[in-house]
Amino acid sequence: PSPMSAAFAALSHGRILQYHNVTPARFFAPYAPSLFRLASIARDELAGLASACDLALGDSEYNRQELEDLGFTRTGVLPIAVNTDRLTNAPRHPVLEDILDDGLVNFLFVGRIAPNKKIEDHIRLAEQYKRYIDAYYRFIFVGRYDVVPQYYATIRALLSEYKMLEDRFIFAGPVPDVELAAYYRASSVYVSLSEHEGFCVPLVEAMAMDVPVLAYSAAAVPDTLGGAGVQFAPKDLEYAAELLGMLAFEDSPREEVLAGQRRRLQDFGDPVIQQRLAAVISGF
Repeated sequence: PSPMSAAFAALSHGRILQYHNVTPARFFAPYAPSLFRLASIARDELAGLASACDLALGDSEYNRQELEDLGFTRTGVLPIAVNTDRLTNAPRHPVLEDILDDGLVNFLFVGRIAPNKKIEDHIRLAEQYKRYIDAYYRFIFVGRYDVVPQYYATIRALLSEYKMLEDRFIFAGPVPDVELAAYYRASSVYVSLSEHEGFCVPLVEAMAMDVPVLAYSAAAVPDTLGGAGVQFAPKDLEYAAELLGMLAFEDSPREEVLAGQRRRLQDFGDPVIQQRLAAVISGF
């Protein structure tokens, strides 16, 4: 929630909302009452803007549909313009690359350690993976882990409960682009088990870095991937472990997935985004 919402609504015309989504409050309820409250207020505030917008854009069809359900009458889709050059053209990081090239298979997640991201399911996936597929693995999490401290403590407790080797789970925190690029380059698969995303920028980053994506098909994830990557539902983690092993070790399906991701990535290129933006402006 923000005082800018009322200021925006008070404008007489030219009011365009670009909506990236608000994480549903229910995800925070067990861990952070203050975030539960803020998310609830923000949702109410969003609904109050429905009559005060000339145009409301979601950065995914999932977001656009949510705007429509809230009563916004004129809606559209304008995806996020992701600057992938900052990663694809990032200089090498020899020290970090040497650390990660130690014989373990790296699986990557990028984003906040927050309840909607379902990091606990990554831990459970790792248990299935080491039980049925391979014991030489490492899960890497890049992103802030201080947003919901009680949730992060729950994740650490789950690692202890499963008696996981601590060096197989790296919580790197936020990192500069040169390090983020190194993590992508060193990873065999990008894994998303999130249950709520408004767009999910790291999916585009993973495709740009030529890392095959394994994703639980929920919220805006299907919109962003557009049929690319390997998506699955329902959330059967034993099945997901098999898919993870396939992407990590089987060359033919891996290459087929990467080819599909390269095709999908073109939809997020500058020319396409510019055309869509021009269409929005001309229509407005």
